[in-house]
Amino acid sequence: MSESTAPLLEVRGITKQYPGVMALKGMDFDVRAGEVHCLLGPNGAGKSTLIKCISGVHAPTEGEILIEGKPLPVGEPSQSMALGIGTIYQELDLVEDLRVAESIFLGHEPRRLGLLDRAKMRADTTALLERLEHGDIKPDMFVRQLRPAAQQIVSIARALSRNVKLLIMDEPSAILDDGEVEILFGVVRKLTADGVGVIYISHRLDEIPRIGDRVTVLSDGRTVATGLPADTPRAQLVEKMVGRKVDQLFPDRAKVAPDADVVLDVRGVSGLPRVKECSFQVRAGEVLGIGGLVGAGRSELLRLVYGLDKPNTGEVHLDGKKLPAGNPAVAIERGMGLAPEDRKSQGLLLQWSLAKNVSVADMSRFTTAGFINLREERKQTGEKLRELNTVPDNPNRITRELSGGNQQKVVLARWLLRECRVLLLDEPTRGVDVGAKAEIYRLIAELSAAGIAVVVVSSEMEELMGLSSRILIMREGELVAEVDGSTATEVELLSHAVAPTDTNVVLEETR
Repeated sequence: MSESTAPLLEVRGITKQYPGVMALKGMDFDVRAGEVHCLLGPNGAGKSTLIKCISGVHAPTEGEILIEGKPLPVGEPSQSMALGIGTIYQELDLVEDLRVAESIFLGHEPRRLGLLDRAKMRADTTALLERLEHGDIKPDMFVRQLRPAAQQIVSIARALSRNVKLLIMDEPSAILDDGEVEILFGVVRKLTADGVGVIYISHRLDEIPRIGDRVTVLSDGRTVATGLPADTPRAQLVEKMVGRKVDQLFPDRAKVAPDADVVLDVRGVSGLPRVKECSFQVRAGEVLGIGGLVGAGRSELLRLVYGLDKPNTGEVHLDGKKLPAGNPAVAIERGMGLAPEDRKSQGLLLQWSLAKNVSVADMSRFTTAGFINLREERKQTGEKLRELNTVPDNPNRITRELSGGNQQKVVLARWLLRECRVLLLDEPTRGVDVGAKAEIYRLIAELSAAGIAVVVVSSEMEELMGLSSRILIMREGELVAEVDGSTATEVELLSHAVAPTDTNVVLEETR
């Protein structure tokens, strides 16, 4: 971190009020040049509202924001960018069909005599990427060719192309595996060494002491704590975030009887573009984890098992009976549920009510002679939402109004109502705060104790080790190792996930 103590950014007593909601309540915050200031808080704490005020998307209701000691024009994103404020959101806004150079300079392309100067654009792109020590990313590569970590670097280069002084990074590691996170951290350290201030938002508490110079915790629209990561134990951060002590993040594992029934039996399943001859079994009451690097084929495997995609080879058996290939409706009818990786686009209808999103997989429960009993639908869906401590738990509320963690609870409530035999969970706690994580982990343990077979795909090694009876590791579309969840270590899991010759972090796997 830079030795300068003068704030690069100062947020003084800002409030932000929406109709019926006070999102920020007199918040103070600052960032110094050359510093990584980590920002933590539960979903709904005000993190997103704060960064939107700083980046000019929203104007605060009260208070002021200063950049290098001068008032920041509020509600003007173009002015914020012109003053050196760049934002990289969790869902990258890169255009996959553009080349790297075009993506970096989109909207401010270099021109010569009024014409696009492609030679300068390529040269400037190369210089920016070499500054970030990633000259292996070439200007003429298409964005779609790049792995997530490389796409993050392109987003950072785009911010640098506008002479960024303050970079806001919203959950930058959410879509990265552990190896790619280290690449990201190296780039962030390079930026701060050059004097750039960084606001780093994350739900992964283990990242804070590894990358942060300071950490601030938000809760209910207020700053509740600011300190040095080395002086702030993880348990204290959790307590500040959720407003109570979380004594045990992971519940005790349920013991799986060796003679328990095999509920899910996957036999030699293959499918484009990645999955190759995968076989595994899950017994009643077992939590099976599946780990591996981003792009290994884990999500694709779950889609094949569930029937969203049709396999080229292999079979899936549920309770001893073969499921028809590529037919999720039959899988649901037989007792299988899926919480997909991207809940917003694949798992929920955001414009629907909570009741409709929960009941959609089991409408026959509420239908008689073609008519839906709306009162009973609201009653039963409300009960499941309350079981999961969903906020709000009013089944009439619109789903898009909920935070990410509570939206995930809506997906899980759907399958609780359906009373599944097998539940497939793809990145179940991505973008979820630590309090909601603890509740989801508790639910998984309760489902396991009730005899439900659970499959968890996760990029968080700690999550796999804390939840799973067994952990399968996937690499380049194949299941390459099985590890005992009770004795597994991160080093062991990563050593299986990374092939000895896998050193290229740029190009996405194409096979």
